[in-house]
Amino acid sequence: MSIDRFILRKLNTCQEEHTRANLVRLFVIRIRKAEIAEEHDAVYVLSKLH
Repeated sequence: MSIDRFILRKLNTCQEEHTRANLVRLFVIRIRKAEIAEEHDAVYVLSKLH
């Protein structure tokens, strides 16, 4: 199971507010890292075209 699916599953079942907040923070960090990697890949592809 991927870490993203694990986080989402835990968010659905978690009752403790502090733990839920930490899971949300972790998920946001993973989303931001993925966006940065995507932008980096797009820049790399464009630079190869020129």
